[in-house]
Amino acid sequence: MGRLIKYLIYLLILGAIGLIAYAYLGEFFGADFSSPAEETRLPVVLNAD
Repeated sequence: MGRLIKYLIYLLILGAIGLIAYAYLGEFFGADFSSPAEETRLPVVLNAD
């Protein structure tokens, strides 16, 4: 049982390292994490009675 928990912890650490590496290196693999560049304006109606 202890060996299973140890392997799950190793897998969790490797997954976290992979996720961090993808966040930093993802643009080289075709992932685009930039936000949209267009401005959005919406009218707001306030009910001030």
